[in-house]
Amino acid sequence: MFQDIQPPPADSLMEVGKLYRADDRSDKMDLGVGTYRDNGGQIKVMATVKEAEGWKLKSQIGKGYLGPAGDPLFCELLIAELLPNLEAMAEGRMATIQTPGGTGAYRLGLELAAHLSPGSRLIVGTPTWPNHIPTAEHCGIEHVAYPYYDAATGRVDFESLIAAANAARPRDLFLLHGCCHNPTGASLTRSQWLALRAVLAAKDLVPVVDLAYAGLARGIEADMEGTRLLLDALPQVIVAISCSKSFGLYSDRTGMLAVLAPNSRSARSCRLTAEALARMLWSNPPDHGAAVVRMILSDPTLRNAWYGELEEMRTRLLSVRTRLAAASIAGDIDIEGQDGLFTMLPLQAAQILALRREHAIYLDLSSRINIAGLNDNNIDRFIEACRHVILHPCIA
Repeated sequence: MFQDIQPPPADSLMEVGKLYRADDRSDKMDLGVGTYRDNGGQIKVMATVKEAEGWKLKSQIGKGYLGPAGDPLFCELLIAELLPNLEAMAEGRMATIQTPGGTGAYRLGLELAAHLSPGSRLIVGTPTWPNHIPTAEHCGIEHVAYPYYDAATGRVDFESLIAAANAARPRDLFLLHGCCHNPTGASLTRSQWLALRAVLAAKDLVPVVDLAYAGLARGIEADMEGTRLLLDALPQVIVAISCSKSFGLYSDRTGMLAVLAPNSRSARSCRLTAEALARMLWSNPPDHGAAVVRMILSDPTLRNAWYGELEEMRTRLLSVRTRLAAASIAGDIDIEGQDGLFTMLPLQAAQILALRREHAIYLDLSSRINIAGLNDNNIDRFIEACRHVILHPCIA
């Protein structure tokens, strides 16, 4: 069985991480994997998370199973925080289930869609997060790609997006990033969300919203605007929510699937079906991260402190974008008009390899960088290194 197995194609981002870890230069720089780092270059546990973990350690008396649906109070508090006073929640039209991270939520949402509508396709704007398409394929869902990003300007190719929506078939799934697009940083404006919503409704399409960075662009309320516009007007929406970035719970795999259904009866059926699928995928989700989020959101003091930490992260990312834009290394790309952790620089593969070889700077060959990897101690060196490989292509 195993003697003839062939390894799958390498994940480019994971490969960048391996190369970075193998480099023994003291000034090496990791701009690959999308984790938030502070101005000292550290991935720190948020102070509010530490405090909540202390409470949990003192109060926990056992480590029993949560059940396939996870912690219902975690789900209730998280959706109320991100989408307060949502009419669909009051009407019982939202099915929620705790998942192992945003990836688990996305996988479960696609499994549910494939189970209920086997012929539905996933319409995907490219470039996108590398796991989006393989996960859909593993669920037996065909994907249709269209160009989401205009590399010349660094903005959304909205004409192609609308054309793709108009060309889709009824009941197709339409993948969207709720905010802070990964890998481009180019997000939809309010008017674009509204225009897209009208086409989704007219074509009977089901949006699948990947929501991984709430609070890191313009704040929670503004970052949730596009998702809310869909939930307030469409009959069916799938939302995959991650707590990895907003709470810094990367290794605790904390997420939630939220499904908007046409009525309360179908919402209940969606929840029960999702629970049955989750039972086969991972049986029970992990407790720790969800308990931490539940404690933070249920305590007014911790909740306010968490908002303060999130705002510090958001403003730091904005300051990095401002410095990158001022350096004029991105040509006509509107770096300041983008948001979140990522942007794509106009660098060729040979120049990116030269950054690795000559300057110990590691980024994906797609030219995506995680701007959170830049800080006061290394951003000037990064800018000068980029200028060097751009001005001296012979060394690249």
